[in-house]
Amino acid sequence: MKEYLNRLPKEILDLIYLARDIAHFNNMPVYLIGGFVRDLLLGVKNLDLDIVVEGDGIKFAEDFASRLKAKLIRHRRFGTATILINKPHLNPVRDHRVIQKKVDVSNGVKIDIASSRKEFYPQPGHLPLVTSGTLKDDLFRRDFTINAMAISISYDNFGRLLDCFGGKADLDNKKMRILHNLSFMDDPTRILRAIRFEKRYNFRIEPKTLKLIKEAVKNRMLEKVEPQRIRDELILMLKEKQPIKEIKRLQNLAGFNFISPHAAASKKTYKLLGSVERQISWFKRGRRQRRVLDTWLMYFMGIIDFLAIRDVKSICKKFAFRKGEEKRIVGYKKINRKFILGLNKEKVKPSRIFALLEPLSYEVILLLKAKYKNRRIQKHIEKFFKDYNGTRIHISGDDLHRLGIVPSPRYQKIFKKVLNAKLNGLVTTKEEELALIKKLIKK
Repeated sequence: MKEYLNRLPKEILDLIYLARDIAHFNNMPVYLIGGFVRDLLLGVKNLDLDIVVEGDGIKFAEDFASRLKAKLIRHRRFGTATILINKPHLNPVRDHRVIQKKVDVSNGVKIDIASSRKEFYPQPGHLPLVTSGTLKDDLFRRDFTINAMAISISYDNFGRLLDCFGGKADLDNKKMRILHNLSFMDDPTRILRAIRFEKRYNFRIEPKTLKLIKEAVKNRMLEKVEPQRIRDELILMLKEKQPIKEIKRLQNLAGFNFISPHAAASKKTYKLLGSVERQISWFKRGRRQRRVLDTWLMYFMGIIDFLAIRDVKSICKKFAFRKGEEKRIVGYKKINRKFILGLNKEKVKPSRIFALLEPLSYEVILLLKAKYKNRRIQKHIEKFFKDYNGTRIHISGDDLHRLGIVPSPRYQKIFKKVLNAKLNGLVTTKEEELALIKKLIKK
């Protein structure tokens, strides 16, 4: 495995060497594990390190973070910690006890560190109880064989692959295989994970694992999990490069009852999702200066598009979406026929298009563009993004004050009239804006 490790970027390899050195000083066997190993063998870029030590993982992480001067987040309940490196040219603190290397990480890197442990599920679908264990225990508690491999980075056997459950063979044969028969009962979110990895890597879920998924679905296990855990896995799925593949597979294997009793993906749903995918691509072309889209949210809104607003509100409450996410989801459902008719007019002023669309998020506007194929609606939305979005006026409250206008709610009315005039092409410069204000004052 040394040849695989040597292909890594220098800054990542330096972090691995630093982990090796710290583990050597503390007499702790240390391993790269899980998804990092899987992607390393597949040749897939994954710069987030997943490290397990046979010993005190949090103590190891504290030492590691202090040498990197990096942020450390502890999860004492599970004996794990996360190091976040987001500053360029990070250098570890020099210490004569440990061989040190200069570590240069110009992009953000996340390092998950854990003590080797085993888990026990007190009830199906609940969070596990964690106790210390061996490396083999730690590998066995994982979801699929392809995620249950480790690479030793200790001095004595640096680069040795540990594969207790045939993960390398399954990786070579492009198979998704569960580790034990109760795995989907213990943690039903693994159903979503199986679909995500299957479609991401173009693998296939092998027959026995597929049978166990269907048994868990039949027992309605996805509906017994804490909704926030389902939400997090669903978001990861919808963040994939081509989430429609995952959505179709999920519909076929499990349906969407775990979201809502009335949720189901129909031909109309897939038609809308396909249009959403195209609109996301359209938006990203030539619009890199704008903020990053929450594309997963658009796909999620597409899945629940045909539900009544009361069901949508119930879903938001059930899954405890963030306030901004809920606002966008419910706001989209509140768009009514009057709004669409207003956006569909042939002769409509730019100021009116701006007034309709500016209060909405980019996600909602693009979803409207995906859903309504009318030529005028398409044209108005495209004009909004190209010409109107982000329009600002030059004048400020100080300018109004200098003109003798006493601060009052009247300021906002004046600002709105000047902005509308600018959108409609009646004023351009600050001087023209001030001239318009003087006319308004006289009136």
